[in-house]
Amino acid sequence: MRKIVFFVFMFITPIMYSYAKGAKDLKSQQRKQESIIKSAHKRNKITEIEFQKLLREQEAIKDAIDKYDADGIWTSHELNVIHGKLERAENRLKRYKNNSEIY
Repeated sequence: MRKIVFFVFMFITPIMYSYAKGAKDLKSQQRKQESIIKSAHKRNKITEIEFQKLLREQEAIKDAIDKYDADGIWTSHELNVIHGKLERAENRLKRYKNNSEIY
């Protein structure tokens, strides 16, 4: 019985550690994205309306991270959801920075 518990522990611990590490990476990626958005607004690369939309999106991402992090366990589904939100936000920022709309 001890051997079974030991082997289960040996296989689950690295998996849980990798999920926790992934969560920290996503949090730092979100903070980096937010600072890029603020600097783009400061350099007038995006308009005020686009800036507000992007900040609301970042708040939604932060809320989702906090919600998923509340229990301290990150599933692969939760990691994929947050990663997808960050990817969409990054693509939206690129699109806003490269458009030529004038408000």
